[in-house]
Amino acid sequence: MDKLFVGLDVSKNDYKVCVLDAEGERVGKVFALKNNADDSEILVERIVEAAKIHETTKVFIGYESTSVYGWHLQYFLADSPTLQAFSPTIICFNPSVIENHKKSIGDLPKTDRIDAFAIADRLRIGRLPESTPVDFRYLALQRLTRHRFHIVENIVREKNYYLSNLFLKCSGLCQSGVFSNNFGAAATSLVDDIDNFEEIANMPLEDLVEWLVEKGREHFEFPEETAKKLQSAVKSSYRLNAAVDHSLNLVLRSCLANIKSLEQQKKAVEKSIREQVAFFEREYTCLKSVKGIGDVIAAGLIAEIAGISRFENDNALAKFAGIYWNAHQSADFSADESHLRRRGNKYLRYYFVLAADQLRKYAPEYNEFYSRKFKESKTHHHKRALILTSRKAIRLVFALLHDNKLYSPAH
Repeated sequence: MDKLFVGLDVSKNDYKVCVLDAEGERVGKVFALKNNADDSEILVERIVEAAKIHETTKVFIGYESTSVYGWHLQYFLADSPTLQAFSPTIICFNPSVIENHKKSIGDLPKTDRIDAFAIADRLRIGRLPESTPVDFRYLALQRLTRHRFHIVENIVREKNYYLSNLFLKCSGLCQSGVFSNNFGAAATSLVDDIDNFEEIANMPLEDLVEWLVEKGREHFEFPEETAKKLQSAVKSSYRLNAAVDHSLNLVLRSCLANIKSLEQQKKAVEKSIREQVAFFEREYTCLKSVKGIGDVIAAGLIAEIAGISRFENDNALAKFAGIYWNAHQSADFSADESHLRRRGNKYLRYYFVLAADQLRKYAPEYNEFYSRKFKESKTHHHKRALILTSRKAIRLVFALLHDNKLYSPAH
């Protein structure tokens, strides 16, 4: 026997361990360890002990994706010098894969120990997800780029919440589009400075124009026209009970404070990203040679790809990002359309879609490709065309990083 399969069912406080041999027989009993560094040393010792007793040369270790609870354990095992003699392959399974495998081997109860067995048995079956070596150099940058992603999500959520409350406060303001941006200086000053919008409706037009010019920092091209639209929007809005109006003022100002704080945090994180990405000058230079791929997109791609040598070709990279389609064919039937498989790295997918959206604006070849796919799509034209363009962008990014070259439209 030359293979050993270790299934780990990980939770916040502990994890259950099941070890199987190549025939699917348990090697010892299923046991539990605390999810900390000391007990993980014990895990390494037990794996090594079992591997030596059974003359194993190769160890497979698997666990389910469970938020951040398996993060430390994965990197602890990958970085263990003791395990290196057994060429460990560490696989992170999508929980649905393990659930489907349990159904295929019988009606098993839902317990941590059974789950650990199912993970080990799924490792033994083979046809495993792509396993790539861990490169610790990219982790620091990855934490920053993912945190920026988290902040941006919160900004979008907070802005949507603000706009829903702004509609309650002054429905006409949201309906008429008085301001091109409801988060601009003049629009937010309206909420910050004025408690009762009836003041706007009754204000002399000249005074309102002067106020808009001051708060808008003289950016309004036609301030008098904007002032008239604003008064009309306020007058057409529903009237509110004074108590409700007061509550909405507090909510809206709180939202604006949250958005301002998040924007400041985003700038601070982006500054740290620019400092950290300097350690990857080669990759950064290659990606930045493409007009449209800026600092944020380049850093995000570098952090999530974590070394292009991990991928054999652009198809492997696309599958890792979850931007690929499975064929749907049976006998003489072949589907004209197939669904996008979203089982992949959602952060990498996000950055490839961002890159595609920029490339269609700045690169004629990508603009032409996007436009063609937009016309070909029967529904969801923009989304479908953008995803297809992002698949094309994957080929470009893979080629640039793999060949260590700058972008040239002629090639």
